[in-house]
Formats: sequence, structure tokens, C-alpha cells
Amino acid sequence: MTSRRSGRPKAAMRAARHRGTGSSPAAASPVGPLHRLVADFGIETVLLAAVDVQGRLKGKEYDAAWLVERLRSGRLAPEMCGYVIGTDLGMTAPRTGAFSWESGFGDTALLPDTKSARVLPWLPSTAVVLADPVSKGWPHPLAPVTVLAEQQELLAGVGLTAMVGVETELLLYEGAARDAAAAGWRGLRPVTWDNRDYALDQPSAVREFSRRLRQVLAAAGLPVEAVKGEGASGQIEVTFPYGPVREACERHVLFKHAAKTIADDAGLTASFMAAPSTGVGSGLHLHVSLHDVDGRTVLAADPANGTELSELGEQAVAGLLTVLPQTGPLWAPYVNSYKRLGDHSFAPARFAWGRDNRSCAVRVVGHGPSLRLEVRLPGADANPVLALAAVLAGVRHGVEAGLKPPPATRGDAYLNREASPVPQSLAEALGAFETSEPAGELLGEPVVAHLARVAHLDLEYHAARVTDAELERGLTQA
Repeated sequence: MTSRRSGRPKAAMRAARHRGTGSSPAAASPVGPLHRLVADFGIETVLLAAVDVQGRLKGKEYDAAWLVERLRSGRLAPEMCGYVIGTDLGMTAPRTGAFSWESGFGDTALLPDTKSARVLPWLPSTAVVLADPVSKGWPHPLAPVTVLAEQQELLAGVGLTAMVGVETELLLYEGAARDAAAAGWRGLRPVTWDNRDYALDQPSAVREFSRRLRQVLAAAGLPVEAVKGEGASGQIEVTFPYGPVREACERHVLFKHAAKTIADDAGLTASFMAAPSTGVGSGLHLHVSLHDVDGRTVLAADPANGTELSELGEQAVAGLLTVLPQTGPLWAPYVNSYKRLGDHSFAPARFAWGRDNRSCAVRVVGHGPSLRLEVRLPGADANPVLALAAVLAGVRHGVEAGLKPPPATRGDAYLNREASPVPQSLAEALGAFETSEPAGELLGEPVVAHLARVAHLDLEYHAARVTDAELERGLTQA
């Protein structure tokens, strides 16, 4: 690998085109070539969408028949303003960089993948087609999907592929988002009022939301594994089945779109903030397994039924503990993200690892072929595309360098003073990211500079605003 990479990610071209959809489905399937879905499901509207830096769908709505005809004839060259993959949560544009006032906000071409076409049962007569941002005929090097695709290709270069299962938490509040906005986001009331972790006696609003969510996702070919109550008031967790990395990310992006839509239809607000209120945190846990070129799992020393890590498994853990501390903006991208990472919060506060230990940043769980690494650092606000890019880069670094991890933590990892603490703020994480040699080597300097620029936008937004906490503490006491 060339030091401090900066060229086009040519190796990512194949992965960027591949979406894990398999062969053409039967006519009754809700997933497949667009023309078939339009005919079989009475589709009227198609969302042509790319995934932005924040992990949201961004694009345009098209008349379905018109789009099918244009795609068939090759007379459609879709584009969007390139700043969509270069702005912050509020769509604030930077002054400099690839997508900025300095650049003039030019368009970025999109490469639609009609194999990704999928009916969206939570919207009437609507389907989605995912598209990759393209620059001069190549996947755009700064698009999140390209960053991830390149890490997949580089991991394949050391003979490994990854599979991932995602667990994500969210908060449900009474009242639609428009009502909460009108009230200045104050007085939000969670739909439950106590700890309903694993509870099966949820209020009707939670039961109906869960039922409707599972129903529409299954109808879209995106079935969930389980939905459960969580520890904070109004909090639930959704677990998805294992799958290829890109497929898992796209599943999550579509799930968030569905969850917010269903909540709004029910007069509720679904929030994926990492820390929506003081003392409350929502995570995005990534369960990662590794496989060799023959598809065999390689993390367990005893592939049949072992719980101990193989030498390669230890290298992967060591790589994660080395690289994740230097790539915080990929898995904790906002000022708010770091308010989740506190002592005894079920979110990690130290870069420790251990066997089936939920106080660790990296939890080794399962046995034999199911042995996997659960990365517990990302919050629910993270874009899984970028978080997994950091994870795969860390795994590869550990394997290539033959790293050895520190001893596994037994007991309370929050008290393990041998393990370095997680960053306490976005500013701290960003400082480490921008000056990190491994981040520049593994991700490429242009990617580091681009994502750092986006993180600075969030810092600048919050630095200029007076918060309720500041008023409460200082209005009369200062």
C-alpha cells in the first residue's frame, strides 16, 4: 500500500457497484430491477438516493414510469449538488474544500444501481433506487460508500472478508417532530416513563410502533431479528440479522428512514441522538465476524466450538484498540456523541476489550463459528458506513502489523486504568484524527481532511450558541 494514499480508489470500483442483492428475484419479490417493481407493485414514485456523510438518504423524487423509460434508453444522467456529501447535520456548507463556497458548489454525478431497487411499504406506491456519487467515471473518493468499499477491498487484499450484524437503539417521544420543533424541543415526553429493559408489557404506543416497523421492513425484504425494550424511558433496541457489510449498512439507512416515517405517522418522534438527554445514551453496536477466502470463520482458535481468540483474532482486536482511538469522528461524529461515553453507562469509557464484557469498547462474544467482535463505541447517531470503514481499517492494521492486544479486561473495564480513556469531546477526538499517521495511511489524507472539515462544522455550530445548561448555571450566579 502506498504511503499516505491520495489517488482515486480504483480498487473500490467493483465493491462500489456491488450491493449484495444476488440474482434477479421472482416477480413477487419487493426487491429487484426497477421496471419489474413498477409493473408488479403499482409504483408511482421512485426515490433516487445517495447516502450522505450523516448516513441519511439524499436525492430526488421521480415519476416511476418516466424514470424507467429514461434509464432503459440511457437518456438519464442524474446529478445532485455535491455538497450533499460534504455538509453537517443542518446542511451547513463549509467555506473551503471539495464541497464549499470556494468550490462553487458544482454537481456530482450519480450512478444508479437498479438491482438495489426496493419497494418502501412505509410510503404509498414508492420505491427507492440507491446510487453512488461518481467523479470522472470513478466512485467519488470522498463519498462514504466509496470510503467503505475501499476498506473492504484492502481487507480482501490480506485474505479476509467481514460480515456484520447491527444493533441500534432509539428513543420514542410523544408528539410529532413538527410539534417538538414548534416547542423549541423542550418538554419532550418519552412514550414510557420507567426502565422497560426486556419488558414484554410495553404501552400500546410502543407495541404498535414495533409491530408496524417489523411489518413494513419485512414487506420491504428487510426483516429485523428482534425488537426489545431498553433501559431508558422510551428507549427500544432493534437487532438485524448478519449480512455482508454493504448490505447491512444499506439496511440500516433504510430502517432509519422507515422508523422516522412510521413514528411521524403515529404522532410520535423517533430520535437517534447518541445522548438525547442527560444520563441517557443510545448506541449502535457493530457485531463483526471475519472469514478467509474459503468462507471459513477465523476469529476462534477452535473453529468448532471455541471461545478463545485465534492469533488472527487477537491481531484484529489489537488493531481496533490502536486505530479506533484515532478515528473518533467516524464513529462519534458530533459534539453530542461524546456525552454518551461515560462511566458505568453501558457505553465504553476506556479502550479495553474482554470476553462477554459489556463494559468494554470491544466485546468478544459467541463461540466457534459464531465468535465475533462487538464494537460498542458508536452511538445511534453514527453513520454505520463510516463507522465500519474505521473498524475494517483497524482490523487490517492489526493483521498487517501482527499486533498483540493488552490482556483482556476481567470485571469492570471502567476501573481499568491501564486502558486509555475514550475522547471526552469532539474537539479532542478531532485533534487526534487530524494528526494521526495511521488514519492518514489507512484512510488516505483526502478522506481525513474531508471528514475533519465536516466535524469542524459541528464544533463551530455549537461554539457559537448559548445552551439551556449555560443559562441555568450562569444567568444569576455568574
